[in-house]
Amino acid sequence: MLENSTILITGGAGFIGTALTRRLIDKNRIRIFDNLRRNALGAAGLDKHPNIELLVGDVRDEQAVREATRGVDYVVHMASIAGVDTVMKNPVTTMEVSLSGTMHALKAARAEGSIKRFIDFSTSEVFGTYAFRAREADVTSLGAVGEARWTYAVSKLATEHLAHNYWKQYGLPTCSIRPFNIYGPGQVGEGAIHAFVTRALRNEPLLIHNEGDQIRAWCYIDDIIEAVLLALTHDAAVGEAWNIGNPRSTVTIYHLARMIIAAAQSRSEIQFVRWNFADVELRVPDVKKAEERLGFRAQVDLDVGLERTIEWYHRTLST
Repeated sequence: MLENSTILITGGAGFIGTALTRRLIDKNRIRIFDNLRRNALGAAGLDKHPNIELLVGDVRDEQAVREATRGVDYVVHMASIAGVDTVMKNPVTTMEVSLSGTMHALKAARAEGSIKRFIDFSTSEVFGTYAFRAREADVTSLGAVGEARWTYAVSKLATEHLAHNYWKQYGLPTCSIRPFNIYGPGQVGEGAIHAFVTRALRNEPLLIHNEGDQIRAWCYIDDIIEAVLLALTHDAAVGEAWNIGNPRSTVTIYHLARMIIAAAQSRSEIQFVRWNFADVELRVPDVKKAEERLGFRAQVDLDVGLERTIEWYHRTLST
């Protein structure tokens, strides 16, 4: 566990950044650099913590990123445009934030000269439409040029190469994390579990694309935070990409919706919505590499994670 360190988290006001901040804040200094488009940090009440320094800015601003990086020991680069609907509406911005933002963060970290670890947050979307027991070394297969769905994945795959080459060429200790469908208390944005739980607690219809037969492996927020801490502190993490997920928590979207309705004791109905765009049909990670080399293994199975998530949203929506 890190102590007495200064950690920069770009995009740190988001869901995962806020959870990571909560784990590190008592024994470290956390600098958050974020445009606050989604502000889970403020909702959690962490933005006023004495060990927090909040800088509002855009990772496309190279000078602002350089200033944010001064004097830090670790960089966790999470800033990106997230959510399928948002990406499809803003494909150019998505690529600018990923490509320019990551280049600025890496250049600033290299110029600092004393960064102990730089974590680049990638995505499981780099595996494309079908990924079963996908390993880090597997060939990535993305969609056709012109299909907006893959804009995010293409740009994230490029940042993985960029981060890896900063390690190879300059010796900057980088690694990349590929999260597989993270969920849990405090989630903001467009995630399926966030949407299903909030609607189920209001007894509103749960909307599912097409037949809901898309298959996902779901990873609870506490588990990915453990993985990030391992990547920050283990030498074996450097120069590698890491799948982080929970293959034991694999279900179809339709079954997920039914689980949430039952667990929330909801009267919600399931409605099927036609979706004519590209989608991920199957996404299940192989996490043996992280287990064997970092000691990571997801601990929270889907039924337990959903119970905790529903309880949190029930309290939050009731206040």
